[in-house]
Amino acid sequence: MEIKKSPKADLEKGKGLNFLLGLVVALAVVYVSLEYRTYDRTEAYARDKVDIADMEETILINEDQPEPEQPEPEQPQQQEVQLPEEFKVVDNTQKVEKITLVSADESRPLPPPAPVAPVKVVEEEETIHEVVENPAEFPGGDVALNKWLSKNLVYPEQAVEMGIQGRVIVRFVVERDGSVTQAVVVKGIDPALDKEALRVIQAMPKWKPGMQQGRAVRVRATQPVLFRLQ
Repeated sequence: MEIKKSPKADLEKGKGLNFLLGLVVALAVVYVSLEYRTYDRTEAYARDKVDIADMEETILINEDQPEPEQPEPEQPQQQEVQLPEEFKVVDNTQKVEKITLVSADESRPLPPPAPVAPVKVVEEEETIHEVVENPAEFPGGDVALNKWLSKNLVYPEQAVEMGIQGRVIVRFVVERDGSVTQAVVVKGIDPALDKEALRVIQAMPKWKPGMQQGRAVRVRATQPVLFRLQ
């Protein structure tokens, strides 16, 4: 079967004309690009040339100008100080009268002195110490204390008849002057014996007070009172 070609689908038609048009366009593009590069180089060369020329001209102009002369520093002028009449220098042999300065407030009366606040006397502390540097002590020590208690203790007849004996513990406070106060029974055995123990403790002579940091203080003490039948 023979294949028929359409005149519109013939690719060989106009081939030469299209080739010439493409060649012309390619040449035009090459020409334009060459001209553009040449223009850029010419313009850059001219710009560099102008800048170098301007710099050389500026340098030459600056070298030709003379340096400005610096002004000489002005010397300070010495001014003569005029001393007042009172301070003029005189000869050592000349007698000079002394100047007396009088205050403007000398004739005014002095204001009354400011009132002085009364000094508050610090009251002695009322703290009762349990432990101190030097404890309170009966005159003569523990031996003298036991002898005094044995001599002054009265055994209650009721306790003797009932055969009650034992130890009563009394707590008290030795004041700063050595007196005994605030005696209480902390461990008793019988009301009659407890009462007699309080009486004999309160009747004790003054003790040697306890000392803390070199001063007398109130000290709490405890003393057992022994009741024993013979």
